[in-house]
Amino acid sequence: MCGIVGYLGDRQAFPILVNGLKRLEYRGYDSSGVALAQNGEIALYKKQGMVSAMEEHALANTTTGSTGIAHTRWATHGQPSDENAHPHLSNSGNLVVVHNGIIENYQALKNLLISKGFEFHSETDTEVLVNFIQYVQDQEGCKLRKAVRLALTQVIGAYAICVYDKNKPDEIVVAKLGSPLVIGLGKGEKFIGSDATPFLDYTKEVIYLEDGEMASLRADKDMKIRLIESDKIVNPVIHQLQMDLESIEKGGYDYFMMKEIYEQPRAIYDTFRGRLLPKQGMIKMSGMEEYADKFRNADRIIMTACGTSWHSALVAEYLYEEFARIPVEVEYSSEFRYRNPVIRKNDIVIAISQSGETADTLAAIKMAKAAGALVFGICNVAGSSIARESHAGAYTHAGPEIGVASTKAFTSQVTILTMMALELGKMRGEFSTSEYRTLLNELNNIPKKIEKVLETKELIEQISRLYKDATNFLYLGRGVNFPIALEGALKLKEISYIHAEGYPAAEMKHGPIALIDENMPVVVVAPNNGHYEKLVSNVQEVKAREGKVIAVVTKGDKELLDSTDHVIEIPATLEALTPLLTVIPLQLLSYYIAIMRGCDVDRPRNLAKSVTVE
Repeated sequence: MCGIVGYLGDRQAFPILVNGLKRLEYRGYDSSGVALAQNGEIALYKKQGMVSAMEEHALANTTTGSTGIAHTRWATHGQPSDENAHPHLSNSGNLVVVHNGIIENYQALKNLLISKGFEFHSETDTEVLVNFIQYVQDQEGCKLRKAVRLALTQVIGAYAICVYDKNKPDEIVVAKLGSPLVIGLGKGEKFIGSDATPFLDYTKEVIYLEDGEMASLRADKDMKIRLIESDKIVNPVIHQLQMDLESIEKGGYDYFMMKEIYEQPRAIYDTFRGRLLPKQGMIKMSGMEEYADKFRNADRIIMTACGTSWHSALVAEYLYEEFARIPVEVEYSSEFRYRNPVIRKNDIVIAISQSGETADTLAAIKMAKAAGALVFGICNVAGSSIARESHAGAYTHAGPEIGVASTKAFTSQVTILTMMALELGKMRGEFSTSEYRTLLNELNNIPKKIEKVLETKELIEQISRLYKDATNFLYLGRGVNFPIALEGALKLKEISYIHAEGYPAAEMKHGPIALIDENMPVVVVAPNNGHYEKLVSNVQEVKAREGKVIAVVTKGDKELLDSTDHVIEIPATLEALTPLLTVIPLQLLSYYIAIMRGCDVDRPRNLAKSVTVE
């Protein structure tokens, strides 16, 4: 994905655009650029690398102008370079565009344009798009808005775009299909962003463009939102943002990732708020209550997600089958949509995404809805596409997560899914009252227990120093903590670039044990419940082959203390709730190893926060 910022008004645009890009760098940081309307011309500044590199380059020149668009890129078509950076100009030099998404038929459009004499200076599909808009405008002799609309009716793919014409610098045309775009409404000014963070300083009133919509924006005029296909005017819904500036700043931490790790107790409390009511012995989730009969009588549950969200779904699979006795299938969204999956009207599809914009998960939702299934969305961003596309759902209330490697969003997802599993079990009559209350009370204690786990950070930092130069890691877990082994391995891969694999501990003997020697650190997730004795045996198998063992254990564990190289303790809790505790040391381990290797943990190479393109 990429980040888009735009501004029209009386202020100087450049500082607003650059600050906005810095807040959106989590969406991509291969290159960045700014286009400013300046004395009847377009001043264009773009640079490979971080936004700061582009800013330095631009400030050596004139950056005046009160209309502008900007972009920070995660490369899809064309490698990171100055030439491939957005914004892109048309051949005429009149039009300039920024674009998030992928134009699938760009090659056919490019061939057409080349046959008409157009020249190209980059490898991007975006340069094709801006020239195609120019071509349509020239052919039709029409205004910019109409040219954009007509061009987009012939475009196949996903996009969020901003376009302006140097001959009409008081207007920016925006459009959306499959990639997010938000319009901020100020007094005598308009803001544009891939999300609302670029303009939180200026306004809390926003409009979320829906798929297939476009608008022509002017600073001091009301805008009209139209459907791209029909040109029909639609009525926008104005939302009031609840987000504050403090939530998107580092707050004294070196990195957002560490801040977000430490925010997890609060994030989980916020996810509980108004839902988990242990004194009353109940859980209140309006989305489930609205469709209580559907949940109660469902034949099965399908969970679809990508990345870390997929791991939260794997944790939930154990919980739903244990507590609600309902079959669960967990699917990668990216594979689910390209099969011919069996989806029935009595199925419930739970779609999970931090951003609420993951392209593959959105496509899976549409497939499920078409098959007649109930879709329940779980996401962290109010007003996101998944929130709007789902029949019902729940926000995690983790707050903005800026670090690319997900931490608090994961534990908040697991929290929501745990509450849902408990509520579904109650709906289906699988609990005694005492069992249910015990689980509610213990779940309510989890944030305080996470605070205790966070006190182990100095120990984890010491362990990290010993293994920062390892080239491979193996993570082992059983039962509900097998997904935590997968998540721990993913975190290490994402931010330290060390190869790591997560395995069910019993599967170690079916291949991975061949890799174990004195140079192979093995992280074992081994709380003292459920499969503990089996895990002790797995540890002994590793030690017999001279592997180095880092064990996450329940406080007071004596057996593994004597048979492992390092022990990280967590407070005791019920087995079903252990993932919320066992994942914390693995987050910290990956963080410290990455820092010691000189990695930028907030901006790992080749990654972006949300994948809004295929």
